[in-house]
Amino acid sequence: MSFWKEKSLSQMDAHEWESLCDGCGKCCLNKLIDDETEELYYTNAACKLLDHQGAHCSQYQDRFSFVPLCTKVTADNVAELTWLPDSCAYRRLYAGRDLPSWHPLITGSKEAMHQAGMSTQNKVKCETNIKYIEDHIVLWPMRDQD
Repeated sequence: MSFWKEKSLSQMDAHEWESLCDGCGKCCLNKLIDDETEELYYTNAACKLLDHQGAHCSQYQDRFSFVPLCTKVTADNVAELTWLPDSCAYRRLYAGRDLPSWHPLITGSKEAMHQAGMSTQNKVKCETNIKYIEDHIVLWPMRDQD
């Protein structure tokens, strides 16, 4: 059942909502905003909880205990979270787009997402090992493809 085609984001139950997350890990990347231009820059400096191989949070259920400023994406705040990548399912559906062909709800696994290069798998460094975050700006998280 393609519940994401039949329901709005606010109509989804907790299980449906969570299953929309493709687990790419891009929301776990540190981002910079230029003070003068307000332009957003992604870095390859990942949250200390991101599993670099699996591209998912290693402490998802308890993440707020470890990272109090971690943002919970909800139907109420998704419009405001402009730092979510264009490839994010929440952002895509909010904008009236469909899930991409590589999404785990379409393919049945995260493998197609990894093969399409749409995840953080093996592309990041732990934020605790970064000295100058400005040296870690990358463009790949902004890629979006169907």
